[in-house]
Amino acid sequence: MQRITTTVLVGTALALTAAAASAQPFPVKPVRIVVAYAAGGPVDTVARVAAQNLTAIWGQQVVIDNRAGAGGALGTQVVVKAPPDGYTLLVTNSGPITAYPHLRTTVLYDFDRDLTPVSLLSTSSLVLVIHPSLPAKTLPEFVALAKKNPGKLSYATSGVGGIQHLAMVLLESRAGIRLTHVPYKGGSSATVDILSGQVPVNFNSVLGALPFVQAGKLRALGVTTAQPSAAMPGVPTIASVYTGFELTSWLALYAPPGMPAALVEQLHRDVTAALNMPESKRRLNDLGLELVGGSPAELRAYTRAESILLGRLMAAAGIDKE
Repeated sequence: MQRITTTVLVGTALALTAAAASAQPFPVKPVRIVVAYAAGGPVDTVARVAAQNLTAIWGQQVVIDNRAGAGGALGTQVVVKAPPDGYTLLVTNSGPITAYPHLRTTVLYDFDRDLTPVSLLSTSSLVLVIHPSLPAKTLPEFVALAKKNPGKLSYATSGVGGIQHLAMVLLESRAGIRLTHVPYKGGSSATVDILSGQVPVNFNSVLGALPFVQAGKLRALGVTTAQPSAAMPGVPTIASVYTGFELTSWLALYAPPGMPAALVEQLHRDVTAALNMPESKRRLNDLGLELVGGSPAELRAYTRAESILLGRLMAAAGIDKE
């Protein structure tokens, strides 16, 4: 009888301890945000703004862990394997979520199964930029130049199958041109070679290209959204030349699989508040980002639809899975 009583008491104590632990406020220690790209690029910039403000909201340090490589899949796999406790999160763009899994048999995750969507953070246009050493001043002039020099003009991207790459694939298809693809491990390293003129063409985010366009170091020829970008007044849409041309760049927050619903809701609420702090919102809007803050369910639906779209685009372009 005494042994049974002792067992019951121990079991009760363990249950109470577990309940108390689950009731602990989040977070009680530093949080890591994995960025699937190199430091200094657009994804990194937004993640650092969020991290700074979340540190203030939570009273715990939020640190950035840049894990560039494999088109963003390397950093994504770090989060896929992390415990579902909210202390390891992922900020990424479409590359490793809706594009890269169509390209590589080595991708060991399924975004719909192995990641927990938290929030669509922002959307923005891509912009076609060239080095000023090229004589083209408009998109039609650039297309004419490329047609005269098939395969001789090179363009930089942050990786095979990313949104930058697919935007150029789409443009090549619509314009009937052929360029040489030079993939990099991250957007910042690609930008270095674009600014030097070594690789003179790029589809970049408005966020990444804006300061260089304003400084005259790059020339903007067209944006990929259906409407012009408020951050780049005077830059026409590519759709004004090639009807129906539209691709949107986006950033989102994900967590490991199996996250408790209440914790996902808190993360969604807190990161939305972090990016909508007045100074941060103004800064990001000035960089051409439209803050979204969509629900986890909306992010899941959005990425499912885009995955289908990009898969069709790759198939039409003859990009095979390797």
